[in-house]
Amino acid sequence: MKHLFRFLLVAMFLSAAFEKACASSLILNWNASSSPSVTGYNVYYGTNSGNYIYKLDAGDAMSLTISNLNCGVTYYFAATAYDGNGDESGFSPEVSFIVPGIICIAPGSDPSSPASLSFPVEPGHWYEVQATADLQNWSSIWQSDTMTTNDWTQFTDSDAASFALRFYRLVIH
Repeated sequence: MKHLFRFLLVAMFLSAAFEKACASSLILNWNASSSPSVTGYNVYYGTNSGNYIYKLDAGDAMSLTISNLNCGVTYYFAATAYDGNGDESGFSPEVSFIVPGIICIAPGSDPSSPASLSFPVEPGHWYEVQATADLQNWSSIWQSDTMTTNDWTQFTDSDAASFALRFYRLVIH
């Protein structure tokens, strides 16, 4: 029977590095186990809560970069500690992260209804929605505060019906 370690993952701090192709990297950080027999950590993740289809060995490091994550997708992460014999602890508490970098636009139910934009946001960043009718002259039509959570945000353009054509872009600061 495997020996379970006292392993407490106090916090995983997440930060994403955006890339143009909408594949992002994520850096996971955690606190070390207090057990002296721990020699390393495994990080598990997947797109369904509690169902981790990927496993990465972080060795004895306290952080790990995970690459090629898809924008707009929610990933779920948990970690385990292991000893020199390969005996592994139970999973840490799970954390989730929505990878920013995608925008969903829903037109109004009729031409006079406002368009709605939704997109995932990341803590520590603020967001700006810009609009144009000619793809040359862009105007800022909305700005967020600096975000404190990783979640989906929605913006409704109440002026959309005033334009025959209107295009949007999201700027992440």
